[in-house]
Amino acid sequence: MDRRTRVLIVAIVVSFIAFLDGAVINVALPSLAAELGGGLALQQWAVDAYLLTLGAFILLAGSLSDSFGRLRIIRIGLYGFAVTSVICAIAPSGIVFIIGRALQGAAGALLVPSSLAIIIATFSKSEQGRAIGQWTAWTTSAFLIGPLFGGLLVDLVSWRLVFWINVVPIAVVLVMMRALGRDEPNPDREPIDWVGAALGIVGLGGTVFALIEQGRFGWGSPVVWVPLVVGLVALVAFVLWERRSRHPMLPLSLFQARNFAWGNVATLFIYAAFSLGPFALTIFLQQFAGFSATMAGLATLPPTIMLVLFGSRFGTLSTRYGPRIFMTVGPLVVGVGYLLTVMVQEELNYWLHLLPGILLMGLGMAITVAPLTAAILGAVDPARAGIGSAVNNAVARIAGLVAIASIGVIVGTQLDVVGYRRAAVATAVFLVIGGIVSWLGIRNPAPSPDATGATPPAADARSTGSTHVPPHAAD
Repeated sequence: MDRRTRVLIVAIVVSFIAFLDGAVINVALPSLAAELGGGLALQQWAVDAYLLTLGAFILLAGSLSDSFGRLRIIRIGLYGFAVTSVICAIAPSGIVFIIGRALQGAAGALLVPSSLAIIIATFSKSEQGRAIGQWTAWTTSAFLIGPLFGGLLVDLVSWRLVFWINVVPIAVVLVMMRALGRDEPNPDREPIDWVGAALGIVGLGGTVFALIEQGRFGWGSPVVWVPLVVGLVALVAFVLWERRSRHPMLPLSLFQARNFAWGNVATLFIYAAFSLGPFALTIFLQQFAGFSATMAGLATLPPTIMLVLFGSRFGTLSTRYGPRIFMTVGPLVVGVGYLLTVMVQEELNYWLHLLPGILLMGLGMAITVAPLTAAILGAVDPARAGIGSAVNNAVARIAGLVAIASIGVIVGTQLDVVGYRRAAVATAVFLVIGGIVSWLGIRNPAPSPDATGATPPAADARSTGSTHVPPHAAD
């Protein structure tokens, strides 16, 4: 196995582990709540505690990756993920489980930016479109294969095995990484922005806590509005601090590149939908349609197959034709798929009410994901690939956690037929907005000389804000 193949496999497996754990939990939620108690609030926190720390720490992880070496940070993240998975697996109560999930998200944050950065460093620009498509297809499929995989574990053994099983792929990838050697810290690294990291964590934590707990305490309760105010103030302070800091954790200059700025706005809406829709559908199938955890996983499996089969192909096409049309059409197709599922009734006919929409969801996701991620980081200096990837991942994960935290506002008290229809419409609205933003904001890069033989553009997108740079990296 040559080095490039090994790097790609390691990058895929590392990110797949982090993303799978964020998705596999969905089908385990009813069993988890039945054993540990806590109701809907525990189910929301089981998902959002992970997404919260993943989103809050991922910017810091990007800085650490650029400063201290991608392979080193990946190894630290893998060891941390293994330990925290065991904590979740043996948790005797809901509180211990939520703490374990929060710590697990922090460990997962170390994995994703570094995995993409080593792809950028290893593959030439002409090869990166296909490599990114393969990485994106397999890692994003974790959000879809998770329900099936988790359902089998829950039905056959226990929800606890969902976390024990993480130890196996972690051990395998650590062995594979031995052949890649070790990387040295960047001698020109900048100081870590610890103040910015703290403000970001407090801002996200307070805001998400308020969104989740408002359904139980109400907006007028100090338990809700105090964390909300603190969180919003911290987020404002975070932006102000990043503007004046000499070594910001989030370099705002990245947003001078048009595709990076608009691509992240599109990501906000698209990944809010990618989190809200599957969360609502999986719980609806189990709690109100009578599906077992395994059957709920099988019911949502078709998009996984389509994403794996076609994701790499659309990544290659976006390199050739530019990402704009794919980023526009893809979300619209997924949105139409969710609108078709509003046909669900009390007497559910899966083949008529859900499958046509689910197939469209898979096609639309395959069209969207690789072009989206390639467009965004195609506007970033490869030397800043770690933080660029971290920013886009942070936007995606924060979008997901806020969407799930807000599900009580969207659907009401339960995900019955009426509640699911509301969730499906809200998901479709997010996707339509994401497609419109992509059409208005994204510009196709000029052809890459090593891909087409064309003359490269003279302008530097990093200094002018232009997007005439060949796409070379992903979410």
